[in-house]
Amino acid sequence: MKKALAAALVSTMILGLTACGSTQEAAKEETAGQNPVSTGQEESPEGGEEVTITYCNFNASGGNEETLNKMYEKFHEEYPDITVNIETVAYSDYFTAMQTRVAGGTAPDCYELNIENFASYAAKGVLADISGAETSNFNETALSAFNVDGKQYGLPGNFSNVVLIYNKDLFDKAGAEYPTDDWTWEDAQVAAEKIRALSDDTYGIYAPLTYNEFYKVASQYGGGLLNDDKTEFTINSPENIEAAQMMIDRVLVSNVAPTEEQMGGMGDWDLFESGRLGMIPTGIWAFNTFKDACDFNWDICVEPGGTEKATHFFSNALVVNADSEQAAAATTWITWLASSDEAAQIRIDAGWDLPAIKNETVLNSYLEVTPPDNKQAVFTSLDYLVVPPIIEDYSLMSDIITEELSKAASGKTTVEDALNQAQEECETLITLN
Repeated sequence: MKKALAAALVSTMILGLTACGSTQEAAKEETAGQNPVSTGQEESPEGGEEVTITYCNFNASGGNEETLNKMYEKFHEEYPDITVNIETVAYSDYFTAMQTRVAGGTAPDCYELNIENFASYAAKGVLADISGAETSNFNETALSAFNVDGKQYGLPGNFSNVVLIYNKDLFDKAGAEYPTDDWTWEDAQVAAEKIRALSDDTYGIYAPLTYNEFYKVASQYGGGLLNDDKTEFTINSPENIEAAQMMIDRVLVSNVAPTEEQMGGMGDWDLFESGRLGMIPTGIWAFNTFKDACDFNWDICVEPGGTEKATHFFSNALVVNADSEQAAAATTWITWLASSDEAAQIRIDAGWDLPAIKNETVLNSYLEVTPPDNKQAVFTSLDYLVVPPIIEDYSLMSDIITEELSKAASGKTTVEDALNQAQEECETLITLN
């Protein structure tokens, strides 16, 4: 499954390269391909000359700025000739700022990209070929996600996924069995109805009715938004309609999930922390927040499925600017940051996301930090990873589908009509390769 995931992603990137590469971009890429950066962790960059590089990221914003600084301090002890000026930008502002800097020729020496944007940047030829970087300590599946046509244009800085987090105390009060890794959404519905029956303002489950949630649940029912060769939209397929119907029936029919009005402006994490929500499928980055905010017992399991399992896969790439004059030093920094045992241990100790490395001794220490007790579910979920269908007009497709799902969730249209409308709009406004 994981191999198939990587192959599919690489195929998407190759299509993007074919479609988007201008003559100038292709020339730049060809040049980069002929002269890949050939440094590794053990190699002193630029012959021992003191250099200063810039590194821009979004992943540390909102609470892990100090953790990143600790990593850099360790790195600088090992590589005193390399000074790194770290810029941390909020996620909401990051990609607009980076797009402007790349277009203006002022991009940092190295920076972070999410998996959706990586394909676009690689296609534009603005990333250095870093195939010479030391990669022996990386998780191979995560590493292959950023390999395009045999060339390494990024390193996996981290990875994370989504699990089902549940309130054990509410399950006990409702007399419901705790969720297991084998659950389907039918099992979850039975428990959600028992929890919903506890009181008028207690709910069984919450999952946002958005594009990001929909493409994953569609996969759980054997569906998908594009055909296999990504030449046609399949948004209104019977499998997708079944998936969306299940999601929306939880709100409008059984009401085990709250309507927008019942949420009253409260966020989904806030609702869970208040002790009035039984289950929430969400990212593993919630663990630290829930550990501090929840005064009840909670645990996790692999997210339930429909006819099959499917869970989100998130990985951010660390890349080097193709125009950087300090590409060797930049590659040394991002390689150390992404794969050294020292950086990985600091990341785990801080409860940040997971390092994409193979060292089981370091990774096992992640399992020892509780709650949740069933942290093994994080690794078990890796067997069911899916990635979003990445296309050039990704944002437009996402906006169209989210808007139509919202109409169905409010009762303004049926699920089938909503997906038919989304299919028609995507076919009209978006050209697939």
